[in-house]
Amino acid sequence: MCASASATCAGGRPVAERAAPATWVEIRRVLLEPDERAPQVPEDTRRVPLELRVKGFLVAAAGVGEPAEIVTPAGRRLHGTLAEINPAYAHGFGVPLAELTAIGTEVRRLLRDRGRDED
Repeated sequence: MCASASATCAGGRPVAERAAPATWVEIRRVLLEPDERAPQVPEDTRRVPLELRVKGFLVAAAGVGEPAEIVTPAGRRLHGTLAEINPAYAHGFGVPLAELTAIGTEVRRLLRDRGRDED
């Protein structure tokens, strides 16, 4: 039986989710295996492969775990294994720093004042 109500089933087992062309996806590809890593890389880092993860728009239909080609927002065409369909950005920049929150307003004021001096 399928674990999720939204999953498509075949013979009681989930079928890999497929994405249509132009869908926002993430691909992954191993660039260096652990034994190919540089000797100066820390030991804990050297034990794992160097992996590329890139988000972009799918060129042709593909399922999760299948080879895929994407076009990034910058126009680069890359190949890898389809890892996720409609991935979210999960990074953050932490708590805002009080010292930095007013900088934008201050810079705009300085530029505005500077422009008046030149008139």
